[in-house]
Amino acid sequence: MAESIHVEVVYALADVQEIAQLDLPGGSTVAQAIAASGLLEKYPEIDLKKNKLGVFAKLAKSETVLRDRDRVEIYRPLIADPKEVRKQRAAEGKVMKKGGGDVESQDT
Repeated sequence: MAESIHVEVVYALADVQEIAQLDLPGGSTVAQAIAASGLLEKYPEIDLKKNKLGVFAKLAKSETVLRDRDRVEIYRPLIADPKEVRKQRAAEGKVMKKGGGDVESQDT
């Protein structure tokens, strides 16, 4: 009998995080875990050819073989390019605070 592994498949939306906990045969891949999770049926916007995938926040390919207790992550596409947002803030005269908040620049 093949050894089984326990993995999580995670897909986070703006307001909810879906987590599927699975027991799969040893040697299962990222793609097999996602297919077994049921998330592709629940969220038809997921396109494995476009969405990036990861295992514990490190990019991974769909054919990556999983280990016991791995967490597979399906990433949503960015809605704004962070570099472009920073350029726009700089053009508007705003300065980024260390904590991530915006502060109007002040003339002295």
